[in-house]
Order: sequence, then C-alpha cells, then structure tokens
Amino acid sequence: MMLRLVAVAGLAAAVLFGAPAFAVTAKQKQETCKFGADDQKLEGAKRKSFMTKCMANADGPAKKPAKSSVPRPNPQ
Repeated sequence: MMLRLVAVAGLAAAVLFGAPAFAVTAKQKQETCKFGADDQKLEGAKRKSFMTKCMANADGPAKKPAKSSVPRPNPQ
C-alpha cells in the first residue's frame, strides 16, 4: 500500500513539474507575431507597435469585430 502511494506521488510530481506544455522559443513567438501582423495587414508604425506588444506578450483583451456595413434583418 505504501509503495503504491509513493508511486502515485512520484507520477503526479513528474506530470506537474515536467516540461512546460506551452514552451515557445523566441523564434516561434516572432513567427506567430509576424503572422498576426500580416493577417491584419499592418504596416509602418502600427505594425511596429503590434510586433513590440506581441513579442512582449503585452496583449490586452481582444478587439471587438468591426461593425458590418451590411444591414441585418430585423427578427420578428
């Protein structure tokens, strides 16, 4: 019984304190940020600002999508 408890505790420690699941290298982060800037078609100062915030992981809440210019039908 004691051996089983030690084995379970060891397994739990190995799982919890193992390699981080979300480890990202600087190169991977830069590629992700570049993709985001390209996707938003950012240029110049806006792109530089986006890249700086993205690389610093200082992103705020997601922006609300722009309002569509297509009128929606009124639900009846």
